[in-house]
Amino acid sequence: MPALHPIGVYDSGVGGLSVLRAIRDALPGEDLLYVADSAHVPYGEKSPAAVAARARAIADRFVRLRAKAIVVACNTATAAAIGELRALHPGRIIIGVEPAIKPAAHLTASGVIGVFATTGTLASPRFAALAQREAPEVRILLKPCPQWVRLVEQGELEGAAADAAVRQPVQELLAAGADVLVLGCTHFPFLRAAIQAAAGPGVTLLDTGAPVARWLRHQLQTRHLLNPATAGRLELAATGNPRALARAARALLGLDLPVQPVPAAWC
Repeated sequence: MPALHPIGVYDSGVGGLSVLRAIRDALPGEDLLYVADSAHVPYGEKSPAAVAARARAIADRFVRLRAKAIVVACNTATAAAIGELRALHPGRIIIGVEPAIKPAAHLTASGVIGVFATTGTLASPRFAALAQREAPEVRILLKPCPQWVRLVEQGELEGAAADAAVRQPVQELLAAGADVLVLGCTHFPFLRAAIQAAAGPGVTLLDTGAPVARWLRHQLQTRHLLNPATAGRLELAATGNPRALARAARALLGLDLPVQPVPAAWC
């Protein structure tokens, strides 16, 4: 039965675990396969063509594994490849992630919002179209923070290094008038405590994990593809060092699971 088939989730590294966490909370009966493309992290500084090539390779593998849905849990990969993936695999549920521009535009009182993301996301035509469509009358301040991705990949979520890395970018956008900050990379929710401390309690932080999980549930329900099980399986795989993803899963999600090395054919 197609409803029993797994859901594939992937990111360049461990950032997509923030989306995986939301999916497991919303859909506890689903079997999930998470792939960290850690041999090619970070995506944010790579060309759109290179990111799209990785997206095609991983999506093709998910299709061969009969995944009923694919979640591109990476803003950069969504911007570079989501349209192509949907064209290559018509009829399959393929969901990407985008910065939470629309809710930020509704919440701002100053008329200014700030977006932290990777260089690749912020430079993409897809992001420009999103900003124009969802917030045409709002001033949007853009701040690429590739060093935040490295912090999360290294497991440095709090302490002096994290505080120092987030302080200046956050204060820069607040000084320019932003009163809502968008975490436009799936790595960044893991730095939420440090970012919130730098911004202060009155500043709203937005990410997209929960909305993506809700949309995935809606898509599965509409197509009668919800798994009736009460407890789904979770498998982790990595194109890079499996031990690094295992450590991240323990530190970020409290999960002690083996991580399978991705076969060379994926790389």
